[in-house]
Amino acid sequence: MNKKIIIGNKMISKYTPTFIVAEMSANHNMDFERAKAIIKGVKDAGADAIKLQTYTADTITIDCDNDYFQITQGTLWDGMTLHKLYEKAYTPWEWQPKLKEYAESLGLICFSSPFDFTSVDFLETMNVPAYKIASFEITDIPLIRKIARLGKPIFISTGIAYLKDIELALRTCVEEGNNNIILLKCTSTYPSPYKDMNIETITALENTFNCLIGLSDHSMGYTVPIAAIAKGAKVIEKHVTIRRNDGGPDSEFSMELQEFKEMCKQIRIAEAAIGEVTFDLTEAQKREREHSRSLFVVKDIKCGETFTSDNIKSIRPGFGLHTKYYNQIIGKKARCDIKKGTPLKWEIIE
Repeated sequence: MNKKIIIGNKMISKYTPTFIVAEMSANHNMDFERAKAIIKGVKDAGADAIKLQTYTADTITIDCDNDYFQITQGTLWDGMTLHKLYEKAYTPWEWQPKLKEYAESLGLICFSSPFDFTSVDFLETMNVPAYKIASFEITDIPLIRKIARLGKPIFISTGIAYLKDIELALRTCVEEGNNNIILLKCTSTYPSPYKDMNIETITALENTFNCLIGLSDHSMGYTVPIAAIAKGAKVIEKHVTIRRNDGGPDSEFSMELQEFKEMCKQIRIAEAAIGEVTFDLTEAQKREREHSRSLFVVKDIKCGETFTSDNIKSIRPGFGLHTKYYNQIIGKKARCDIKKGTPLKWEIIE
């Protein structure tokens, strides 16, 4: 897999800053100006990209209220049919070119998750720079194949996937000549309990599939994204709203703008702290090394007097001989008078 992927004016690699994606989803609450406010807010907060979802209720499911289409699994949306939920949650297609243009005018990358062939075709008219395969679409191999053929970068969420599902999705992309894949570790519960996040899986995904890994996160707060970065995640995706109290299908597990801003700040702090593997010292550390241990004379010594454990010691600071010479020096004699507080040097030792 390609481990250096370019999306718009951004490169994503092991050595570049974390790519931060704000997911709008249904948080526009069917208000175009609110959608624009979310885009402006996440830009100001530090996002690299805004992600949309491209479907209608009729392109993602059918209007049917039999048991198969009822939501009854202990979710936020229990009591609704799939069709009713998506009627409420979809982003009007006529908005999307305008939202993309607005986002790009602010310097944000804008892309989307398509959910059927028609939405892919529509997004191609918008010239989106990348695609996202949502967790529940990882098993839609014809959809993945169609998107892969376009040759653009693809984010693939793994929220409901077994290992075999991930393998099949990636193999499908490779068969179509597309190696520009970023896997997103995901837990498809809303919100996701911390105990179910299993961030350690990021390392396993990277080792197994040799591709860039990120996190699509539905847990509350930013603790999990910071942990994911420490494990090597190079993409963080979070649902964002203006205020959770404004309501909406996804509001309960979405970040408010101020929270998202704080997450972006903490991500940048965390990646600076993670840095790179090095055993060199900074200039500041080199100066601090002067306060390390070394061998000093701790009592006045006359010329010819023997060095003993009583008159030389390993103490701070570090201007004397290395402590590893302590046993070699014990029993030797002083070449001159030496005052207490003098760092030991070979030239004053017989």
